[in-house]
Amino acid sequence: MSEPNPPPASDLPFPRVPDMIFVNWLEELNLSGLSPGIRAVYAMAVRGYLEYCAHNGVSVTTASARAFMEDVGRRGLAEQPEQWKDGLNWYFATGRPRSGARSSQGVPTLGQADTGSQPWERRLIERLRLQHYAWRTEKTYREWAWRLAGFIEPRDLDAATDEDLKGFLSELAVKGRVAVATQKQALNALVFLFREGLGREAGDLTGFQLSQRGARIPTVLTRAECQKLFDAMEGTPRLMAELTYGSGLRLMELLRLRVKDVDLNRRQVIVREGKGDKDRVTVLAESLVERFRAHRDRLRTLHEGDRAAKLAGVWLPESLERKYPGAGQSWEWFWLFPSRQVSLDPQSGLERRHHVVDATFQLAIREASRQAHLNKRVTPHTLRHSFATHLLEGGADIRTVQDLLGHGDVSTTQIYTHVMNRPGMGIRSPLDAGAVEG
Repeated sequence: MSEPNPPPASDLPFPRVPDMIFVNWLEELNLSGLSPGIRAVYAMAVRGYLEYCAHNGVSVTTASARAFMEDVGRRGLAEQPEQWKDGLNWYFATGRPRSGARSSQGVPTLGQADTGSQPWERRLIERLRLQHYAWRTEKTYREWAWRLAGFIEPRDLDAATDEDLKGFLSELAVKGRVAVATQKQALNALVFLFREGLGREAGDLTGFQLSQRGARIPTVLTRAECQKLFDAMEGTPRLMAELTYGSGLRLMELLRLRVKDVDLNRRQVIVREGKGDKDRVTVLAESLVERFRAHRDRLRTLHEGDRAAKLAGVWLPESLERKYPGAGQSWEWFWLFPSRQVSLDPQSGLERRHHVVDATFQLAIREASRQAHLNKRVTPHTLRHSFATHLLEGGADIRTVQDLLGHGDVSTTQIYTHVMNRPGMGIRSPLDAGAVEG
């Protein structure tokens, strides 16, 4: 196959395209048919340009591309400035902004097609994508922005004030009766909206009504109840449930595990980018080792089938995708619990295999709890609570449990001391002690 010739920089000026957001540019570049050397130079140019936009707070436009190349020339950052310009020309020409972009499989790139209907929303989306926020975070932040827009109607969101924001947050607490975590999520999303989408800081936000929530005791299963729950499950769902309990994992930590994250020889599970963007190591139950070996053997067949079908590699964080372009197709990055069906990636529009959907596992836990006739509300997080409580009951040091759970503060871990089988210093009920007198 002959290699397409890149357009000469002198012959192709930057096209006049405003606000260009090209989400899956690296995948398109790798599939372009250009030589590895040219792809490497183009990738370096585009990465440098996008980092320039993010650092300077400017939009991805032809004007900022020209300013970037002028900066590159002044500072002597590129050994091949003409090829860098060719690379940016390729980026703008291939991306075909807004609804025009298409993936390598001819499917409209969903992330590019959905770039917002209002100027403030387009600015918000651009800043979220330039700063590599997760797709779930982008959806959440956009939802909160639209809820604020509805709150201040008929005024436009560009006219929103600090008082509008405080009034909205107060209404969430007073009328909406939302949880503390929900109000904090709204606050984070809307502060980002003001700073990145509206171009101004939110200012002084003191004085809005805070959501109130008293201390809550977590639901914990006994060891016998855990076993009854597991006995009501089979196959991969049971393995997932036992791993959640045996390693103290959060739901999304479980679902996002890759093949490389479970070390059978060292009996360890490595949690990557857990809550608070922290990595940690937790224990792998000895009883699960052989079953995981068999599970991985089954996964190899699925992985090889995906490669034979020429599916796109599994999703990777954008920073990793840039550093290791082909890693998503490798065995070690394959999902430990992949979905049975392939689906379209909502950001790139590529057909690939994702991990098991969270709702699927939650439903399996609820159904098993019903079949086991447990008189408690059981969710995947209940298994994490049970892990911590049973370790403390078994004499584990609270600091060790804190590390295994990934808690930033030991006070969070201390909540489990209130649900241990024998709280306190082994105090007995006066009824058990025969203290009732006739």
